[in-house]
Amino acid sequence: MKNKMYSKIDSIPKGRASDKITRGCLVLEGGGWKGLYTVGVLDCLMLNDINLSSVVGVSAGALSAIGYLSGQIGWGARIDLTYRHDPNYCGVGAMRRDHGITGFSYLFNELLEKHPVDMERLMDPNRRFAVSATDIDTGNTTYFEKGKCDLFKAVQASATVPYVSLPVEVNGRYYLDGGCSENIPLGWVKRSGEDKVVVVKTREHDFRREPGVSRTAKIMYRNHPEFLKSFADTGNTFNKRVEELSKKSKEKKVFVIEPSEEVTVTRFEGDMEKLGELYWLGFNDTKKRIGPLKDYLAK
Repeated sequence: MKNKMYSKIDSIPKGRASDKITRGCLVLEGGGWKGLYTVGVLDCLMLNDINLSSVVGVSAGALSAIGYLSGQIGWGARIDLTYRHDPNYCGVGAMRRDHGITGFSYLFNELLEKHPVDMERLMDPNRRFAVSATDIDTGNTTYFEKGKCDLFKAVQASATVPYVSLPVEVNGRYYLDGGCSENIPLGWVKRSGEDKVVVVKTREHDFRREPGVSRTAKIMYRNHPEFLKSFADTGNTFNKRVEELSKKSKEKKVFVIEPSEEVTVTRFEGDMEKLGELYWLGFNDTKKRIGPLKDYLAK
C-alpha cells in the first residue's frame, strides 16, 4: 500500500522568513498538485531572504502564496504532504462540505487551528497579494486583492477546479478556477506597479497545451457560452504566454523559474513520494539560481 503521507516529511525546512522586503512582482502558475513545485520554490526564496513585495497567484498558485506571504517556511508543504489523503482535505468529505474536490472549509478552519497562519504578517499592507478567478457568466478573469475582499473566499474561488466543483459565490457573482481563463496570471503585473517580475511555472520549458475543451465541458457549461469560449482558448493563451516569457527571459526583462525536468505529477496525484520529490525539485531548481535571481532583482 502506498504511503498516505510523505515519508520524509521531517526533512521539510521550518522557520520564519526575515522581515526584509524586496521590490518585485511574483507570478505563480496553477496546476493542481503540481503546485508542490511552487511550494518548494517559495520555501527556498524565503530561506534566501527573497520576500517579494507583490504576489499574484492562480489556483494552486494562490494557495501556495499563503505560506509565503505569512513568512512561514515549510507551512504549505507540511499541510499538502501530510493531508493529501485526508478525505476532508481532498476527497469525499470535501465534496460533502464544499461541493468540490478541495476541502477549503476544512483547510481554513480545522487545519488552521493545528497549523496556524501568521495573519498579521499575511495581511501586512506593505506586501500586495492578488488572486485570479474566472467569472462563470462572462468568462473574464477577475482579480481579487488582499485588503479589498474576503481573502480566503477569493482563494477558494481561484482554486475551485472545474468539472468536479460547483462555482463559488463572491459578492453576488459566481466563479471557477482562475486557470479556466488564464493559466499564468500575468494580467495583474502592470497593476502591481513593479518593474521586476519573477514567474514560477509548474511545467517544464517545452510543455505546450492543446486548445479546445472536452465534450464533457461543452455539456456541463452549455448554459455559460462565454465561459466555454474562454475555457476553450486557454491552451492558445498559455502557449502565447510561454513564448512571450521565453523571449523576455532571454532579454532579462523577466526571471522565470520552471521545472528542470519533465513533470509527471498529475493534477490529482496521490503518490506521496512523487509529490515530495516535486517539492524538492522546486526547492533545488531555485537554490541553483539564487545568485542570478538576486542579481536580476538588484539591477
